[in-house]
Amino acid sequence: MSTYFQQFSTSINEIKLPAKFTFPFYYEPHPLCELAANEVQSYLQTQTDFEHNFGLDNSKKGLIIGKMFGVLVVENQQNEIGFITAVSGKLAEKNTHKLFVPPVYDMLTKDSYFLEEEAVLNKINSDLESLEKNTEYQVLLLEYNFEKKKAAIDIQEKKAAHKIAKKDRKSLRQKAKLELSSEAYAVLDEDLSKESLESKYFLNNVNRFWEHTLNDLNKKLSVFSSQIVKLKEERKTKSAALQQYLFEQYQFLNSKKEIKNLLQLFAETSEQNIPAGSGECAAPKLLQYAFLNDLKPIAMAEFWGGQSPNKEIRKHRQFYPACQGKCKPILSYMLAGIEMDTNPLLQNPAIGKELETIFEDEDLLVIYKPADFLSVPGIHIQDSVFTRIKQQVKNISGPIIIHRLDMATSGLLVLAKNKISHKILQSQFINKTIKKRYTALLDGIVDDDKGTINLPLRVDLDDRPRQLVCFEHGNPAETKWEVIERKNGKTKIHFYPISGKTHQLRVHASHSLGLNIPIIGDDLYGKKSNRLYLHADTLEFTHPTTKQKMEFRKEADF
Repeated sequence: MSTYFQQFSTSINEIKLPAKFTFPFYYEPHPLCELAANEVQSYLQTQTDFEHNFGLDNSKKGLIIGKMFGVLVVENQQNEIGFITAVSGKLAEKNTHKLFVPPVYDMLTKDSYFLEEEAVLNKINSDLESLEKNTEYQVLLLEYNFEKKKAAIDIQEKKAAHKIAKKDRKSLRQKAKLELSSEAYAVLDEDLSKESLESKYFLNNVNRFWEHTLNDLNKKLSVFSSQIVKLKEERKTKSAALQQYLFEQYQFLNSKKEIKNLLQLFAETSEQNIPAGSGECAAPKLLQYAFLNDLKPIAMAEFWGGQSPNKEIRKHRQFYPACQGKCKPILSYMLAGIEMDTNPLLQNPAIGKELETIFEDEDLLVIYKPADFLSVPGIHIQDSVFTRIKQQVKNISGPIIIHRLDMATSGLLVLAKNKISHKILQSQFINKTIKKRYTALLDGIVDDDKGTINLPLRVDLDDRPRQLVCFEHGNPAETKWEVIERKNGKTKIHFYPISGKTHQLRVHASHSLGLNIPIIGDDLYGKKSNRLYLHADTLEFTHPTTKQKMEFRKEADF
């Protein structure tokens, strides 16, 4: 029997096995996965096998690091149903644990090539730090930068004076030509020419002086800087070689026990670089262990344990799909040949749904878009507001779409019927003169009555289309909000987005620095439900032709 194979502590006889394996990038956890996850979560609450600060207990010390865990329901060779579990990355600075399956490649094995090379890189970093902090080097660097700044100012001043003197000589010549005799002018011209020559010599001498001064300092600095450059080049070369080595060591099995490493898997994608941590997530670890030990995969799920990272939105004990950037190339290969649930992202949720026209004239349309209906064609699904309107409305031209709603969001959209209207309406969006209001139902109680959220957003490059809060590289995003009703543990709220970033309201609602309460039905930042309870109910703008103020409302049906 496999070392990490666990049988369920309660009877599972009444639970029906799934007909197909889990589609890992979008799923509802199977009851067996929920049962397995509960057992793992109970273990984490009571275990004494390791010390790790998940940020859930104020008495715990050390860096707070939440972790993603995974469970894989399997059938062993004795036809017994059980499960195995894994954790993404290291846990408590270790790769080997009593309960969690081992990594695909353990770089932390004693005396491993990785640890040896890491020690070499650490030595280079230490030497670099010593050189860069050397007192003599720091003093020389300060002196060089100070003299370089002085040189730039001095040369600039001398050049300016030279230019003014040249201009004065020219003016003097022009004046003298009119007032002096030819003999007197010739004498003056000769004197001015000598003065010009002396000025050029002086300027050249100034440049030579500073060049000599800075060269002397640079020679002293080069004793240190040449060593620093050499060490940085050595570090870069060794680091790249070690990374290449690691990519080759991460070798993944599929159900046929065929093997491919990270380099081979990502070579088949459009990714320019292999994302850091690829192969260290829970899902690849689980499948690798199952294939190595002849365990048949039945169903899989991953859940978050601990405090959410600052940038991401992760809720304790909540299930999440596998990430696209790091895991998609790996899992697509590992699961090849295994019959999986249909990818719901390939199915058109708008079938049977219709667009409602709220207003129409020669210049524009205002329509109501139902939930789960694309605004513009997607990669896999062409059916959208754009394609429907193109088919349904006569004499329509130009880009048509001015703004969008997320597929899951219902509500009002204004569309242009010609290029001129599109340009005028688009400028209103750009200048933020259009007013929008959304109604949302949040999965919890908001204590304050109103407020403003300012959290900059950027796309999660490893897990599109998920957005991150990023104060370093994010785009500014501002949302005003006010509570409308608190009832049955839920909060109905109005959002007034000042900016219009992707998933802005969803992230601002769910993030710990925002309202810290997800919108009901948010399958990216909260929990899936029958729909996303977010609705664009109000739209105000100026008509592109009549210049009249237009106001439209469509109340949410929740």
